[in-house]
Amino acid sequence: MRSKNYSKPQLIGLVVLRAAIGWHFLFEGLAKISAQNWTSYLYLMDSKGLFENVFKALAENEKGLVFIDNLNIWGLVLIGLFLMLGLFTKQVTIAAISLLSLYYLSHPPFFNLDYAMPSTGSYWIVDKTLIEMIALVVLFVFPTSKEIGLDRLISKKK
Repeated sequence: MRSKNYSKPQLIGLVVLRAAIGWHFLFEGLAKISAQNWTSYLYLMDSKGLFENVFKALAENEKGLVFIDNLNIWGLVLIGLFLMLGLFTKQVTIAAISLLSLYYLSHPPFFNLDYAMPSTGSYWIVDKTLIEMIALVVLFVFPTSKEIGLDRLISKKK
């Protein structure tokens, strides 16, 4: 099952990267499901930067917040599952990059921005969210799901 375009190590490396990112998304979604009364309210209210007012306005809209919370949870779960399975990966990769972009824009890692919520370290511009977005761009440019994934079954039917 080797791709004509990738060596075996390249294909394995890209599939492992896709599965690891998928696992990360899936785990984050399941963690939010299992947390009692999880909401993005505090995270959104802690937003800083250029789009701070937009994120805070979203948090203050009670009905909108319920929609955002469900979209976030189920987006994470479905993106994670689909990446791991190699299903609709082009579309799912775009959705994942979009979701991570929102996280990045709500909490940009710039100097002189202090957040109430703890971070995983001190960053300046490049943080784990940006790195994961870049990795997803790599997966978008070098797709593997038609070699190893359920997209292979779909492409055979066409």
